[in-house]
Amino acid sequence: MRYEIRVDGHMSETLAEAFPELERVMMAGQTVLFGSVIDEAHLFGLLARCQSLGLHVVEMRRMPE
Repeated sequence: MRYEIRVDGHMSETLAEAFPELERVMMAGQTVLFGSVIDEAHLFGLLARCQSLGLHVVEMRRMPE
């Protein structure tokens, strides 16, 4: 499964290191994290990381394969 997670603001290099399995791109005041997600546990882990780092998730969606 491939997912895209959009968070408010531009993520620093240090914060991006918390998501080594995802690629990122910055656009229009947001950071878009995207990549393969193994299963639901992995997805919930990514969301928990966002929350623990104080990131505001604007949108999350499953991408076509």
